This record gives sequence, C-alpha cells and structure tokens, in this order.
Amino acid sequence: MGMNKQERPDWTQYFLDIAKAVGRRATCLRRRYGAIIVKDKIIISTGYNGAPRGEANCIDTGICERERLHVPKGQNYELCVAVHAEQNAIINADPVKMEGATIYIVGFNAADGSLASGKPCLLCRRMLRNAKIARVVYYAEDGSVVSCRPDEIRD
Repeated sequence: MGMNKQERPDWTQYFLDIAKAVGRRATCLRRRYGAIIVKDKIIISTGYNGAPRGEANCIDTGICERERLHVPKGQNYELCVAVHAEQNAIINADPVKMEGATIYIVGFNAADGSLASGKPCLLCRRMLRNAKIARVVYYAEDGSVVSCRPDEIRD
C-alpha cells in the first residue's frame, strides 16, 4: 500500500497564507490587510490594519471617513483612523530581530474577499527601511507574488 504524498506549500506560500489569516482580524470596512515579519523561517511579529488600541473600529461604528468623502484609493490616508498592517507588525516587533527579516503582506477587499494589492504605501515603505527589513513579499492585484527590497518598490 502506497501512502499519498501530502501537498506542502513552499515557505513563501505558507507565510502568505498566514498573513492572509492575520488580515481576517482587520477592522477596515474597505480593505483588510495582514502582515507578518519573519526571520530565519520564524514569525517574529504580526499586524493587521485597524484603529489604534482603545479607539473605536470602523467595523463597529459603520463609518469609513475616506469612503464617506469619496476619497480615491491611495489618497488622503491621513483621513483614515487605521494603523496599517505593516506599521502594526513593526510596532509589535523587537527591533533587533527585524534587521534582515522579510515581511509578508496580503490584502483583500472586505466586500467580496477578492485580492487587493499588498504593495506597501510610501509611508510604510519608509518605515520598513527604517526597521531594517530586508525583503517585502506580497500579492499583486493579479495574484502574482512580488518579492523585492523595500527600496525597490515604486508607484
């Protein structure tokens, strides 16, 4: 009797799957993002997008300020009450462990669960560089996996 060989995801897929699971905790009405910081195949931090600790979440108030004002994607982030997934992962991590680490980011649309680009915004890219994170891995909107240094990401 032969045993069925189990299908195992590679490390990239494994960590992207975990980042997506983390994003299920996100509290944004528009898009949900999950991020995990990994070093030597060990998860050192996780983060999802949502209101700062102790503040009301958009999913609880039912109000998205950017949606209310019809702000296009990628603009006027200062109107949003949320802290980005990457920012929360950085805040929750040990700075020493982040040096040389990889961050995995997955985003999806809250309305229908379809993939949203996981590309970090300009401010998050600055923070990733300051945290000395070496690589960023995320899904592009078309489902392809992008892997690069934080300073290689362009708009």
